[in-house]
Amino acid sequence: MNVLMYSLAAILLFLSYLKDPKKTKQALRKSFKAFENILPEFLVVILLVGMMLAFLEPETISSFIGEKSGYLGVLLTAILGAITLIPGFVAFPMAALLLQNGAGYRQIGAFISTLMMVGVITIPVEIRYFGKKLTFYRNGLAFLFSFLVALVIGGVMS
Repeated sequence: MNVLMYSLAAILLFLSYLKDPKKTKQALRKSFKAFENILPEFLVVILLVGMMLAFLEPETISSFIGEKSGYLGVLLTAILGAITLIPGFVAFPMAALLLQNGAGYRQIGAFISTLMMVGVITIPVEIRYFGKKLTFYRNGLAFLFSFLVALVIGGVMS
């Protein structure tokens, strides 16, 4: 599947170049700049996850956030997701690594959904634009909704 996607991307890039070489070069420059901006964040998170996986055995990960950790594991990952500021393009590969090393689907579902929807770190900015009441309602409801997401993902994947 990866070969197919890369081949399709290469073909479309070639067709774009044939149609308008100037715009294609400009788009490649912009995408490279975006990649340069994202790379430091990406490397830090990958290093942290790599170090965590190097020091923690899969059994340890499984005991904290595996299927057998139950609702306590779901709560733990939901809290971690709520207070962590990681971009989605880093979070999903990290979630895959954690799943391969013993994490549970419900726990990863709670982690990813709170990571994307709850912003403890960004609360001050959100309060400034939306007000205190709306900010706490939105974050609180998103936090609760993440448990529903975790249950659905766990049910579908089990």
